[in-house]
Amino acid sequence: MSLPALVEPGPELTPEQVTRYARHLLLPTVGREGQRRLLGARVAVVGAGGLGSPALMYLAAAGVGRLTIIDDDAVDATNLQRQVIHDAMSVGLSKVESAVDRVGGLNADCDVRGREVHLDPDNAVDVLRDHDIVLDGSDNFETRYAVDAACHELGVPLVWAAVYRTAAHLTTFWTAAPGGQGVGLRDLFPRPPAPGSVPACGDSGVMGALVGQVGSMMAGEAIKLITGAGCPLLGRVLYIDSLTTTQREIPLAASDRYLGAQPPASADLPTCATVSADQLAADLQGGSPPFVLDVREAAERDFGVIPGSVHLPLAVLTDGDPDELRIPRDRPTVLVCKTGPRAYLAAGALQAQGYQRLSVLDGGMTAWAEQIDPSLPRY
Repeated sequence: MSLPALVEPGPELTPEQVTRYARHLLLPTVGREGQRRLLGARVAVVGAGGLGSPALMYLAAAGVGRLTIIDDDAVDATNLQRQVIHDAMSVGLSKVESAVDRVGGLNADCDVRGREVHLDPDNAVDVLRDHDIVLDGSDNFETRYAVDAACHELGVPLVWAAVYRTAAHLTTFWTAAPGGQGVGLRDLFPRPPAPGSVPACGDSGVMGALVGQVGSMMAGEAIKLITGAGCPLLGRVLYIDSLTTTQREIPLAASDRYLGAQPPASADLPTCATVSADQLAADLQGGSPPFVLDVREAAERDFGVIPGSVHLPLAVLTDGDPDELRIPRDRPTVLVCKTGPRAYLAAGALQAQGYQRLSVLDGGMTAWAEQIDPSLPRY
């Protein structure tokens, strides 16, 4: 479905701008007027990570007049495999600082602004106000739903994507779209999943080149919306499988979930006692050590294990019969994942089977590496 151009044309192009954007001016779908619309556009990008990196660089190169970069994280060495807006010298800096510096050097026509803030339901509307379009490259459902709700309230389109390992979803949400055919995140996912039930890239891995591809496509969606070119992905979710190099569309229809509805709440994690890394290390040296169950993925154990732990991935635990998996009922069991959420989900599955002597390693393997075995690599 084609849509009218989102942004009015800005001032006439200077001779220097005609040269710089010549390849856009040659496109019948963009042309001089479309380029003036890009120069007048105000775009907010949530997340300066894997998806935000290519999106920001291509939007700046395209001549978007104002870019706001929103992130509250710092650059980590593990980011460099895919977050190409940052380099090795940026490790330890805030992602906003690093990204603003990089984007600012790409195009003097682009007014780059940074906001080091964590978006939530209380501040998202104020942060995203006065933008024509928002791109969401965040990696958690809390932020995604806060951004979606804010865009719904502000009536602006939201270009959205999510990547898992070697596959991705990409679409455009716009509940106020002309013609009454608007859809939003809640039409695709009515309720957020329980924390930890959808592994983040830090738990499951991600193909760096894929986020580059998808982030670039997000920039393309924004350019189409701003200029009125082509048919944006409104009402269509694009599924991308990088391993088979295939794409397919999933139709998405509007519902009544935005008619006076409150923001959906995610399911709570099961409750369970916790044990510190120091206490667990001491207990393992005692006469009656606990049974330590590692519920991470197999590849994660290459980064280190707790000596004597038994491996059982969360998916196997939740789908199988715990009695057949030979988890003892007569010993305390400590559940371990990378940082904690998956261990709580495992505890809930075992509690449903009548297990009682359960605890979760507080902080997971991250805490174990920091407090007990600093030789283990971070991931």
